[in-house]
Amino acid sequence: MKGKDVVHIAPPASLVPTLINQLLQWVKKSKDHPLITSSIFHYEFEYIHPFADGNGRMGRLWQTLILSKWNPLFTWLPVENIIHKKQKDYYGTIETSTHSADTAPFVGFMLTAILEAVLEVSNPTPEVTPEVTPEVTPEVKKLLKVLKGEISRTGLMEKLRLKDEKNFRVKYIQAALAKNFIERTIPDKPNSRLQKYRITTSGIAYLKSMKKDKK
Repeated sequence: MKGKDVVHIAPPASLVPTLINQLLQWVKKSKDHPLITSSIFHYEFEYIHPFADGNGRMGRLWQTLILSKWNPLFTWLPVENIIHKKQKDYYGTIETSTHSADTAPFVGFMLTAILEAVLEVSNPTPEVTPEVTPEVTPEVKKLLKVLKGEISRTGLMEKLRLKDEKNFRVKYIQAALAKNFIERTIPDKPNSRLQKYRITTSGIAYLKSMKKDKK
């Protein structure tokens, strides 16, 4: 519903188990590129609308899961942040695809959102100090300096005296991971409550190069 207007009538509850099972089987057999497959799954999940609430969050979670099986980088890519900024367009393309019986509008929207998320991580901040090369941000430099041994996300935020989790995740953790300067201690479970981070050989090499530059 949108106010008093009916936006979408979901399939009867009795059909939900069958439709979800068919959708899961389709994903297993799909030969399309994972970016396309995951976006179509996302739309179809929203169309089936299996829950009374939270269908959008679940659909986005499933798309992230499908993509992360293809490439682990998608586990931490901030697609959710991009969609949150464009929530009106997100629901608008779902409605457009439903009315036209064509997933293309929604798939196009999701591909654009994913691209924006990639660019956001690749260029986390335009702010660069003279002593830091354009490829490495000041935030990553600060992170490497305090990362001794294996430290949790909370521990790192405390060392850096940061409180904004989103800013820390995007500008520090994700940017450093993208440079392969740090790594997770539990790579196959990126969201584990026991997750910690440690510096890689590439990160150590970069720190050494910085010390040489100062001499």
